[in-house]
Amino acid sequence: MSIRSQISSEIRASLFLALPLAGAQMAQAAIAFVDTAMMGKLGSSILAAGGLGAISFGALLIVGSGIVAAVSPLAAEAYGAGQPQKVGQVIRQGFGLAVLVALPTMVLIWQMRSLFSSMGQPPELLEQTERYLRAIVWGYLPGLGFAVLKDFASAISKPRSVIIITLCSVPLNIIGNDVLMYGKFGLPALGLEGIGWSSTIVLWVMFLAIALHIHHQRQFRIYGIFRGFPTFDRHLIQELLHIGLPIGIIAFVETGLFTVTTYLIGQMGVAPLAAHQIALETAGVTFRIPLGIAFATTARVGQLRGQNNPRGARFAGYVGIALGAAFMCGTAILFWTIPRPIVALFLDIQDPANSKVVELAQVLLGVAATFQLFDGIQVIAAGALRGLKDTRIPMVIGIFAYWGIGLGSGYGFGMVLGWGAVGLWWGLALGLAVAAGVLTWRFSTIHLQPSEQIR
Repeated sequence: MSIRSQISSEIRASLFLALPLAGAQMAQAAIAFVDTAMMGKLGSSILAAGGLGAISFGALLIVGSGIVAAVSPLAAEAYGAGQPQKVGQVIRQGFGLAVLVALPTMVLIWQMRSLFSSMGQPPELLEQTERYLRAIVWGYLPGLGFAVLKDFASAISKPRSVIIITLCSVPLNIIGNDVLMYGKFGLPALGLEGIGWSSTIVLWVMFLAIALHIHHQRQFRIYGIFRGFPTFDRHLIQELLHIGLPIGIIAFVETGLFTVTTYLIGQMGVAPLAAHQIALETAGVTFRIPLGIAFATTARVGQLRGQNNPRGARFAGYVGIALGAAFMCGTAILFWTIPRPIVALFLDIQDPANSKVVELAQVLLGVAATFQLFDGIQVIAAGALRGLKDTRIPMVIGIFAYWGIGLGSGYGFGMVLGWGAVGLWWGLALGLAVAAGVLTWRFSTIHLQPSEQIR
């Protein structure tokens, strides 16, 4: 096969997986985007309070999903090796791992008001933030369950149901927000708390829908996902934790970079926090495309490893990185050229009361434009390494890049030099740039043999 044919073939295989998964990620981002936009309709202070709660819940959900994401490379490798029963065993243990992760995390979410208070967050926001978190907390467990089944679908190259279910959840979320925020059909007007309850309902619907779909479709029966009550398999759980804990830690340090930045900006007041939330939510939407490509890259690399094709696995990783980089270059141009219309999606830009938020949000979107490319590359490079079951060294790289470089420089720029929120965002850009370079270098320098196992 010629190089051109190989590139074309791998692009098609990657896009077959990546498009549905990226579409599902965009649909999930649309839910968060709509939530943020509807929070803005309740006022800038509610937007700040909701943003504080949303980024905290979202960060913890990403960390938990990272831990259970260990099912993806293991299931993909078993699928590539033609071992359907092993695939089913991995997914069943993944459910058990999801429960173990969810229970203590839900307790933490329930008690986060005291943590926010100790971190100097604006006191006038904390009651609203607590109500939001105590409503959305009940969606955490089904959120992890959906993540397990999404990883299963991608591992066996059957991702279409994921995007269909996620797309259908977007209008459900909009309707739920509208009804519960404003108290329609005789229900009480819950405001920000109503958005939390709407999210919980949507997360349960998504999990139940994909579970029922997998249970009733004949093509999935060979894997026996729901065959009896899952028994504890110590060896498999240990293997999942061996791979999943570093992934969870990577997710923690990456999302922690944004979360701690949010807390630091929260100490600057309501207007900077609201502007930060607008820019962060916008960047989060575009990030979902390379994130979906990263999931597909993990599956492709894992499948080719299972087929004892290390050269193909490496090539699949390069193709995924290139696809993500191309997309993020396009979004960077949009951030540079139309920041004001983007901000107008969240707030009334003609209202003088919002002028400080609007001005700062546009500046932050300009900074976000500079790190779009780096953000896309680093997440896909990490996904390619995950397909090789290489998670420990990327964990160390992540800690160094996100916290050592990103948060350290951001704190220096924003808090020490007095650049404020803009300085903290330049720290984000620097940390992501370092992560993109080092993770890509790591993937390109690993020497694989067909029988080699990465640890």
